[in-house]
Amino acid sequence: MTPSSRRRTTSRRTAVIWISVVVGVAVLAVVGTVIGTSVYSDTENAKASATPTVAATREPSTLQTQTLSGDWVVGGDSEAGYRLHEVLNGSDVTVTGRTKSVSGSAKVDGTSIAAATIEVQVADIATDSEQRDSYFRDSALDTSAFPTATFTLTEPVEDAVPTGTETKTVQATGDLTLHGVTKPVTATLQVGLSGDGVDISGTIPVTFADFDVQAPNLGFVKVDDAGAVEFLVHASPRQ
Repeated sequence: MTPSSRRRTTSRRTAVIWISVVVGVAVLAVVGTVIGTSVYSDTENAKASATPTVAATREPSTLQTQTLSGDWVVGGDSEAGYRLHEVLNGSDVTVTGRTKSVSGSAKVDGTSIAAATIEVQVADIATDSEQRDSYFRDSALDTSAFPTATFTLTEPVEDAVPTGTETKTVQATGDLTLHGVTKPVTATLQVGLSGDGVDISGTIPVTFADFDVQAPNLGFVKVDDAGAVEFLVHASPRQ
């Protein structure tokens, strides 16, 4: 082999080595990004609250079925909030906000819920991020102008009152007022006797634009156009 041939062979080997190094670094960078994103998503998603259910909170009932008709008051261990999906720094994240600032009333007639209103102090809803909460309070929901969200039943819910340890699953038609806008909605409810009253959990799908709410799209974070209102309320007979 001539000196020039050896030089060309050595040059080709050097080029191959450098290409291999560059490709290897690129592959490691991609793998690192994927693993990092996955770990970040898992960490953030682990912070999300579970969907509220009657089964998670119910206690042995001290009520008799025949005493259920009448006026009821909402309070105690009630909570409400939202669930949404966002893409944060390229990661899919489920976000939940919660507050216990919930009040309301209901009227039971036999086995039917004849009337009900649930009111939530929106400004008190909190997630794990103060920055996110500040945006939703001040920009998205303008809670200084619209401090509450309200669900009001517009049709009686028939055969909704359970007995013993059973759990009823029913559909409730009502009006949801959010951000100063009122829209008809349908909530899926679970109802079960618990302690001195009844636990009611529910989910209401919400499209933000329907309530004149602009879903954030700030470059590093983008929120889906729809989410869900979630609640778990405890109601007891009015004394």
